[in-house]
Amino acid sequence: MFRENFLKKKLEAGEFVLGTWAIIPSVITVDIMASAGLDFIIIDAEHGPISFETAQNMVIACESRGVSPVMRVGTIDESDILKALDIGVHAIQVPNVKSKEDIEQLIHYSKYPPNGNRGFSPFTRAGNYNIENSTKMSVVGNENTLVAVNIEGKEAIDEIDRILEIEDLDILFIGLFDLSKSLGIPGQVDDPKVINYLKELNTKITKAGKYTGTITTSEEKVIQFKKLGIKYIVHLVDCDMLRNSYAEVKDTFDNV
Repeated sequence: MFRENFLKKKLEAGEFVLGTWAIIPSVITVDIMASAGLDFIIIDAEHGPISFETAQNMVIACESRGVSPVMRVGTIDESDILKALDIGVHAIQVPNVKSKEDIEQLIHYSKYPPNGNRGFSPFTRAGNYNIENSTKMSVVGNENTLVAVNIEGKEAIDEIDRILEIEDLDILFIGLFDLSKSLGIPGQVDDPKVINYLKELNTKITKAGKYTGTITTSEEKVIQFKKLGIKYIVHLVDCDMLRNSYAEVKDTFDNV
């Protein structure tokens, strides 16, 4: 990936970054969201009906606005990870990892040798479609691509010390809703047990030189988690923001 990685540059400078999920397979919707000045947008190919062709156009729209495109694939699948990286995303994000071995497999698919065994072709957007970049792709691709994982259950939390030993892992996203479920209090993301786990994990993750991420569902939560030192904040989802904006107006209209 030869283009500037805006997200990586900001995180390395110690900045907090704000993004959102893009489930709607629309270049125009992504372009509109990017125009708001977000730091990154996660193209969600796990829950969204997004093809790689559409995803590449969404990546182009993000970069045109100085916003980093991230792509969440459904699982640790070599083909999906390769395609996501080849279209030029700035980071790959994988859900529901459970162990150090899971992430080592992800690194194996995401990095070129000697770090991993990512498939190699300069004839892609990531390679600028140029065979002359072949000699540089391995080094540039390894250095300029972020790897993120979702920590969503007790299994991964119990493995956190081993997981943090992995050098090429950059971002650990704590899924609060799945975490609450694994703690036996599904949906209670404000419960002290959930928040304490988040604080403890953030301390460990930060100490290991990596970045903690999580989801927010209100502006108050954005402020709260930023004050906790969470660097990678993902606020809601495009379809939710769109639907709720119209629902609020409709509610006002109906009650006049």
